Amino acid sequence: MPRIDVDGSLEPVEIPAAIVSELLQHAREELPEECCGLVVGGAAQRYRRLVRCRNDMTRRHREDPCAFPLDGRAAFWMNEADYVQVSKEAQADGETVTAVYHSHVGTGAYLSTMDLEYARHALFPFPDADQIVVGVAAPDSGHLSLRPEDGGAPGIGIFVWDPAGESFRGHRVRPSAP
Repeated sequence: MPRIDVDGSLEPVEIPAAIVSELLQHAREELPEECCGLVVGGAAQRYRRLVRCRNDMTRRHREDPCAFPLDGRAAFWMNEADYVQVSKEAQADGETVTAVYHSHVGTGAYLSTMDLEYARHALFPFPDADQIVVGVAAPDSGHLSLRPEDGGAPGIGIFVWDPAGESFRGHRVRPSAP
């Protein structure tokens, strides 16, 4: 299955500016590794709050480099205790996990083949969640900034499952007021 890029012809998806800002901040803080986490919401507000999770990929790589050939600089593996706790808290509040997010270091915002396997298979308990990817510059290439361009935030894509096409479709993200 090939990677899925953001399709600029699709309508942008609005996400509160505070969540977009937190996504960028988390990606910046975790450099040189990928960040990961969850977005929780409900019927009234799909993207209400962001919850950071730990990326266990480097630990898994060190423990078993054959099974996990990539480390946290090129992949993510969300800490199970983190996502189980977030899921329980969301359910207790009458909410659900509506999006999974992670960053790509030194490359763009797209769903890779590995991301697609992770998103749609039993490896992860949120197969109906949207996927948000933040493409960040490598640590030696400067800082991140949020500048709306063409109706969206550059470097951030949201990938929404399209049941009719049985595939994700990549949208730009438009920061919105809370």
